[in-house]
Amino acid sequence: MHNPAEAKRILEAVLLASQEPLGVAELRRLFDDAVSPETLRHLLAELREEWNGRAVELVSLASGWRFQTRAEFRPYVERLFPEKPARYSRAVMETLAIIAYRQPVTRGDIEDIRGVTVSGQIIHALEKRGWIDAVGERETPGRPALYATTRKFLDDLGLRTLEELPPLEEIAKTVQLERLAEEAATGTDG
Repeated sequence: MHNPAEAKRILEAVLLASQEPLGVAELRRLFDDAVSPETLRHLLAELREEWNGRAVELVSLASGWRFQTRAEFRPYVERLFPEKPARYSRAVMETLAIIAYRQPVTRGDIEDIRGVTVSGQIIHALEKRGWIDAVGERETPGRPALYATTRKFLDDLGLRTLEELPPLEEIAKTVQLERLAEEAATGTDG
């Protein structure tokens, strides 16, 4: 077994080099599984503390650990490395919200909630992004697919669990504010 300081440096190097979050099981392989999960979590917590106050932080997400730029420095990083965020339609975002808050759900469930037909392209776009996946089938005629969010969805939102999603009431207020701003900008009122 490596000494703790050396083990932390190994973890630091691997996590800085990784493009994706790494789970405890993956990180244990660095040490031929000679380090217990509890010890590894302790080392990661110490490493996170060592990076506290720096421009980069070590965070724990749904699928593992990763280093990321702290929120207050992202505007500066984006000046040199602009990332054009994908634009999603209201229908896509509503569908994603329904899946996130009501999962697992079928396409029919989503249609009942939204009150309109859900295009296959919407489901495909969310699957392609890696945010949803079919996790089974409902035991009803036709055996419709049940959809749920993925770990990638949580990782992309910087969350560890679904419980960290904001309350629906908070989202409803945000949507209402956006709708009012759009109406004000276009001169319409509803």
